[in-house]
Amino acid sequence: MLTGVLVLGACSSGDGNDEAADGQTVVDIFQFKVEFKDQFEQIVQDFEEENPDIKINVQTVGGGNDYGAALKSSFAAGNEPDIFNVGGPSDVDEYRDYLADLSDTEAASQALEGTLDGVEQQNGEILGLPYNQEGYGYIYNKEIFEQAGVDAESISTYEDLEEAFATIDSQKEELGIDAVIALPAKELWVMGNHLGNTFFASDFDNSIVEAYEADTIPLERSQELKRMLDLQNEYSVQPVLSLDYSQQVEQLFSTGRVAVIQQGNWVYPTIEQMDAEFAENNIGMIPIPVDGLEGHLPVGVPNYWGVNKQSDEEVQEAAKQFLDWMYTSDTGKDFVLNEFKFIPAYDGYDEEQIADPLSKEVYKYSQEGNTIGWVFLGTPNGWQEHVLGAEMQRYLSGDASWDEAMESAISQWESARK
Repeated sequence: MLTGVLVLGACSSGDGNDEAADGQTVVDIFQFKVEFKDQFEQIVQDFEEENPDIKINVQTVGGGNDYGAALKSSFAAGNEPDIFNVGGPSDVDEYRDYLADLSDTEAASQALEGTLDGVEQQNGEILGLPYNQEGYGYIYNKEIFEQAGVDAESISTYEDLEEAFATIDSQKEELGIDAVIALPAKELWVMGNHLGNTFFASDFDNSIVEAYEADTIPLERSQELKRMLDLQNEYSVQPVLSLDYSQQVEQLFSTGRVAVIQQGNWVYPTIEQMDAEFAENNIGMIPIPVDGLEGHLPVGVPNYWGVNKQSDEEVQEAAKQFLDWMYTSDTGKDFVLNEFKFIPAYDGYDEEQIADPLSKEVYKYSQEGNTIGWVFLGTPNGWQEHVLGAEMQRYLSGDASWDEAMESAISQWESARK
């Protein structure tokens, strides 16, 4: 679930010409998922070939910071996209005046149970369509673990993980690695969204709606969160506060310079592009240990497609047509499984075709019900990154004690909900 503000591409699919032919309906998409930028532009091109009366322009953002800020800037500048991304109840509330009801789409009718919880309204309106399902944990290099004599599948508790890290660290030179793990503490979302969620989801019984309605956050597992962050920092490539997503995934993990990263199945296409054989045969995923919830993987819908109801009616209909086609046509479903490498959030897919080992792991935990909810999408808007993530950075830099950082995070949640 990488988010960002650096524009990687503002382009139309096909020949790169943004000018539409006479009679074409133009749909502008502003989307956040840099990992499937090329594949997404290809599916848009295929759609245009089947629907020559519709022209789609795609702008993809990336770079590891804040898609929300980029979207706000786009709206503020008057460049309102026709299709854009919302992350759950907080985003839905912020963009409510722009979100069209999608309950009449075929995709909405095919959405799996629970995948619309973040966007379905009491009046029956559905204000977004789920991207997919995703999960995250510790992605590890099987060969390095084997050479170090560490059985990844036996790691269940925090103590198991701590012992595994220490064992690998003691053999760094022999293994030819820089460090055990790469903690990209420059990325607010890695710490605030994902690591934080692992330990505060239980505050709200894994319910995004309960989190959205909560006046405060108790952070009952604050000390567990601290020790996990400390463990990553202790065994990470340094300095962690200048380490970003690209360095973590591409420069360090995909080249075998670290044994572990905290990331999700969305990184598979990037790793595959770096080293296809390594991606297919040598990576696995284990859960981040949580006391009493060992063996549980955080799984959820990372984002939703929203359609701008301020756009012209014909543009809205074209936008819905594209989203329906992408998730329900044979061509679209093949892309979703085999090119996007998605875990589908919709009925009508052959689950046996889930393409990569990380997605297979996430799907297995989901099917078994051994999951932790993606509650971070129900926090006050931006809180998980710009408050919790930022406070974790303050702690890592030595500018605040852990207790000071967490007290500030709780106070800012409460202020946002007044």
